[in-house]
Amino acid sequence: MSTEDSSMDSLLEAFIYETTSLLDQLDEIMLDSEKQKSLSEDSINEIFRIMHTTKGSAAMMGFNEISNLAHSVEDVFFLIREDPNRLDLVFDNLFDLIFQSSDFLRQEIEAIQNNGSDYAPADPTDLINRLEEQAAIMKGDEKKAEDKSAAAPAETDASAKETAPAAAGASDTPDDVTQIRVFFADDSQMENIRAFMLLTNLKDHCDFLESDPPRPETDASLCDSIVKNGFVVILKPSVSLDDVIKVIESTSSIKSYEVLDADSEKADTPPQVKAADGEAPAVAAKQSTAVKTPAGKNNAPAGGKGVKQSLISVNQSKLDHLMDLVGELVTAESMVSSNQDLVGLKLDNFTKSFRELRKLTDELQDVVMSIRMVPLTGNFQKMNRIVRDMSKKLDKKVELVTIGGDTEVDKTINDALTDPLMHMIRNSMDHAIETPEERKALGKPETGKITLSARNVGGEILIDIADDGRGLDTKTILEKAKRNGILTKPAEEYSNKEIFHLIMLPGFSTNENVTEYSGRGVGMDVVRKNVENVGGTISIHSEINKGTTFTLKIPLTLAIMDVMDISLGDTTFSVPITSIKQSFKLTDDSKLMHNADGTDMIMLRGECYPIIHLYEYFNIPTQVTDLKDGIVIQVESGSDIACIFADELLGEQQVVVKPFPPFFNKYNLKSSGLSGCTILGNGSISLILDIRNLLSSER
Repeated sequence: MSTEDSSMDSLLEAFIYETTSLLDQLDEIMLDSEKQKSLSEDSINEIFRIMHTTKGSAAMMGFNEISNLAHSVEDVFFLIREDPNRLDLVFDNLFDLIFQSSDFLRQEIEAIQNNGSDYAPADPTDLINRLEEQAAIMKGDEKKAEDKSAAAPAETDASAKETAPAAAGASDTPDDVTQIRVFFADDSQMENIRAFMLLTNLKDHCDFLESDPPRPETDASLCDSIVKNGFVVILKPSVSLDDVIKVIESTSSIKSYEVLDADSEKADTPPQVKAADGEAPAVAAKQSTAVKTPAGKNNAPAGGKGVKQSLISVNQSKLDHLMDLVGELVTAESMVSSNQDLVGLKLDNFTKSFRELRKLTDELQDVVMSIRMVPLTGNFQKMNRIVRDMSKKLDKKVELVTIGGDTEVDKTINDALTDPLMHMIRNSMDHAIETPEERKALGKPETGKITLSARNVGGEILIDIADDGRGLDTKTILEKAKRNGILTKPAEEYSNKEIFHLIMLPGFSTNENVTEYSGRGVGMDVVRKNVENVGGTISIHSEINKGTTFTLKIPLTLAIMDVMDISLGDTTFSVPITSIKQSFKLTDDSKLMHNADGTDMIMLRGECYPIIHLYEYFNIPTQVTDLKDGIVIQVESGSDIACIFADELLGEQQVVVKPFPPFFNKYNLKSSGLSGCTILGNGSISLILDIRNLLSSER
């Protein structure tokens, strides 16, 4: 299929979304089954359904390589469905082979997404041959996969048995069959695939099912014949003909259908395959009923109630645009409330109306935010696969425990977390978890444990990646940092927390040997940057031979946040509410301490905290320089806590976060303590403080 066809864009998006979801289900089922060392009947049926759907969808889109591989996997599970005991013959090899097939399908889906019309399919022949070998073993003939021509005629294709059996001779056709000619809607396109999907829908309602032409999904050239002559279904209903009619009427793109006179047809000739060469099928007999059109435009079964669709999939770009519009609406509302023309006026009706508008705006914002929220479950499940594959390759026994996967975050943040989580899980597997022999010598269980947990705390999400491995060796880290020349002060002045954070500097790796997973100095610095890009922070806690815990603290969303506006001279700054512990006016000097280097400290509840004078930090002129004249705000980021000094508090509000224009990138504003900006109600710009970078730059 050419992905340049604009009319197919929405269908392609649906195919990618559906197939990706199905492959996620496949991995989850296979991982659970591998742990249990068995495949339940439900799991076998579900995998068969997944592959059957993938095969049909890919064939419909023209992605034959994907369809062929899915077909081969389907064949294997068709045999297992017939006799579950066959699984014992191939159990050791089957799981690796299915996972490899899943990886191939994912890579193809990714290539389709990334390359568009330039997509060039990879060759799945090797995987298909290996799957056929497993199928042959289950059938009791290991040579059959090598010589398909030697296969007995009675052993038909699995999907053919499930959907559309090949045309048989007259002797194989029951006497009491019914023939129904179906015409598809004009310009429906891909009529051969629509015929295949109709057969799929009918298979559970028929004891016998054939078609003319047979196996329509295998030949796109049949479309013209089906458009001209219709598609004939030859069937024997398992219950009643009415049930079959209802299925036909409920199938999409059906323009009309007619039930043919089977008795008259049998008196003539049995159905023959003549549609392939353009001739009309030999079923043009006397009609027993008139041509019918499915009742209702929504193709609901006649006489039945329509099924409401409760879920829909929406392109993320539309949600992004909707979020932008809501953000602009919030800004516009703030401008109305702060309009200088309204100052000093008593407008009761206006105030009442504006309160109602604000209420509706808040509700709209909450709804849009909730639409964008997705659970972390998908990301957590992907980590299961990484642990499984690395355990085999590194010869380690590791158990992954996930907690709080139903915790929800913004879709953009969820996508941005995939790579950081993957890097950190790989690091835990490669660096932290010892081999079974090492763990046994240390008195630990042979099976290591990695815990991936998430929880919602005060409008932020905390994600912990914890292991019970060897822990971080501060001495080794310091020596490596010293050799790399990345220490900024004498080694003995570094605290354990500062040493731990050295591993997130660019080019740092404690692995001396380059492996498939680590040792290139790339990883934790990428993790830190990706987490910071979504407004998050990372903290580390570790103990030798007990393990290491990485804690990611990230916001629920990036678009709109609650802030406290503060003034500094003629400049306005916004401080995220989630970073503020308290604010107060200093009434006496008894709590102040002045250091020899000119910095100030303040004693609060028995703890000393540094004071950051923002007018000095940003070099902004102001008349308020005495601590007693301004406002002190205690802020925190992770385990870092300090106080910032400003002129005054201006009030709390919701703001729309705007990134800095690209031409500001050369100034590296984020590392200077600024994360973005926002437009205030009066039209002026407020700079949003990045508390994490502000505090770290003052250490």
